[in-house]
Amino acid sequence: MDRRSVLKAGIAAGTAILSPRLASAEVAYTPMPKGWRTYVLTARLEPMSGATRAWIPLPTFAATDWQRPGAVNWTGNAKVAERVKDPTYGAEMLRVEWAADQQSPLIEVSAQVQAQDRSVVPGQGSAPPLSDAERKLNLAATELLPTDGLVKETAEDIVKGKKDDLAKAQALYEWVAENTFRNPATLGCGLGDITAMIKTGNLNGKCADLNALFVGLARSVGLPARDVYGIRVVPSQFGFKALGAGSENVTKAQHCRAEVWLPGSGWTPVDPADVRKVVLEEPPGNLAMKDPKVLAARKALFGSWEGNWVAFNDAHDLKLPGSKEPAIPFLMYPQAENKDGFLDSLDPDKFKYRITARELTA
Repeated sequence: MDRRSVLKAGIAAGTAILSPRLASAEVAYTPMPKGWRTYVLTARLEPMSGATRAWIPLPTFAATDWQRPGAVNWTGNAKVAERVKDPTYGAEMLRVEWAADQQSPLIEVSAQVQAQDRSVVPGQGSAPPLSDAERKLNLAATELLPTDGLVKETAEDIVKGKKDDLAKAQALYEWVAENTFRNPATLGCGLGDITAMIKTGNLNGKCADLNALFVGLARSVGLPARDVYGIRVVPSQFGFKALGAGSENVTKAQHCRAEVWLPGSGWTPVDPADVRKVVLEEPPGNLAMKDPKVLAARKALFGSWEGNWVAFNDAHDLKLPGSKEPAIPFLMYPQAENKDGFLDSLDPDKFKYRITARELTA
């Protein structure tokens, strides 16, 4: 069977399951706003001798209903440490420079942030219209998110016959949830090269791949959508081990989520990648798509998400200020460079950084 046949078979299967229902009253995954929680996120970088620059993403993404940024503080031996923003997306980071002869470069940055569960009824509400500039930005193609060719062809097949934005968005969500799979061998959160995924028919990866696939497909059929890059900070309140941080050490707990803009509900949360994470990782593992845990997550993650995760930014193709290196696909991990180029941000043991998170309670 060729790639086109595989994708069309998947389209038929994915769009046939538009309203998964809980199979058991014993399984609940129902995020709902019920109060703000306050977290402190601390990143400590001690990169190898010779490192001259670093960029640390800050959890300063602001959203009235689900995230409130707080104070940011830092200490270390850098000659320059300043908060800077990407001019296109507003992604905020701490930019650091060390003296060339600094033998033990060190920076530690702590940020306070409040978050809460969010839940909307997709397509319902009174969200103000998206501005023309925001619409243009969130429909644009990027290097790894093309909106033409195979991407557009695939998306048009998925949404064929769907009359409004809500129906199209739900069809795309269900198709990604049904036809992709989480690959534990993927490094970090993945890269998000959606053309390669569709071209080869290998619809696998991690959150930055699977949710990027949703975003690219959505943009290609005129639905503003975006990836939101962040990190899990505490366990899931619903007992889903796959959907929360396992300890205060969150160095490898980065997670990319997605949003689609729908009239009425505005920016609407979607996370098909976490559906696939539940399938693969929720104990006892390798769950069936009809497992009650999977159905609960699949139902909830079109319109809601838990506030045990905080967002850094929604930036793509980011040129780090002061760097001599090419743009990076996204900023979700600390970055650093020496005279030879970037250090490996996916290897915190060699790069030598550690991120911790704790919740402040009254």
